[in-house]
Amino acid sequence: MAHSVLGHSLFKTILRVFFTSGLRKSTLMCVKTILKDFFFLQYKANARPGLIPVSRVDHPLDEKIPFKPSWVGIYLDFIEFWVQVIGFLLKRYGKKSIAQAKDFIDTMSNLYTFAAQVYAKNMSTTNRPKYYKNFRFITIHIADPHLMCIPSLHVMIAIRAYTKFREIIRSFGDEEILSKEIRDMYAGALKITEAVLYVKQHSVNCISAAMYAMSYFDPPLFPPEEAKLFGEQLFINTEEANTEPDKEDGRLIREHILSLYDRFMNEGHEAAHWEDPLIHFLKTMPQKN
Repeated sequence: MAHSVLGHSLFKTILRVFFTSGLRKSTLMCVKTILKDFFFLQYKANARPGLIPVSRVDHPLDEKIPFKPSWVGIYLDFIEFWVQVIGFLLKRYGKKSIAQAKDFIDTMSNLYTFAAQVYAKNMSTTNRPKYYKNFRFITIHIADPHLMCIPSLHVMIAIRAYTKFREIIRSFGDEEILSKEIRDMYAGALKITEAVLYVKQHSVNCISAAMYAMSYFDPPLFPPEEAKLFGEQLFINTEEANTEPDKEDGRLIREHILSLYDRFMNEGHEAAHWEDPLIHFLKTMPQKN
């Protein structure tokens, strides 16, 4: 995915981060958290069926979205999407950006722990095509047992990357100068969100859940107004290109995503814990045998 803000080598950025004393500890902690709260938790549940309930969260509108294997690259870009932001910050601002880069890494680590509050109580899955014609899909099927759909970490990370990037740029007083970069990050987050649906790793329900999670994770950066704007932009480009989903289906998908998001938000205001509306929703869905 080519964005001006992301024109940095992923490998070089990772090396630079590991050799920057102010960032090394946070990076190692982030890797540890991802392994513990995403991979190990999921593998444990997959190895011991029944340990954690697993709900099927498909929605009929998912059928309106075609399976597009060509989008797998964008889907897998979500790590590069946020890691290269650090490279951009370090290159442009140098040592002045180390504190912001550290916070950026820490916040990504915290997202995994935050989402795991749902996964540890009730996991979820969707109907995923058994597609093995592409090495990237083979890797996905091997590495991902597909039990952590609600909330979608892909979408959470994409949203956090663009909103946090925008906040950091504002803190440097460069919002006007870097307006194109901010727009590129926003567009990238939308494309990653669409990609998770095109490659059938998530349901439209998972998008609503991820948006809700982000509105509770950091309300000032992703309030309902921001969520509404984000949701309204999904699949807009398909209308211009005359591709699926078509104009009417795109409208129905956006309406459903925002309606379910509003439902989660309304229930969240009355809930004892932020994850309660998602757990309640999962319990109403069919259970995986």
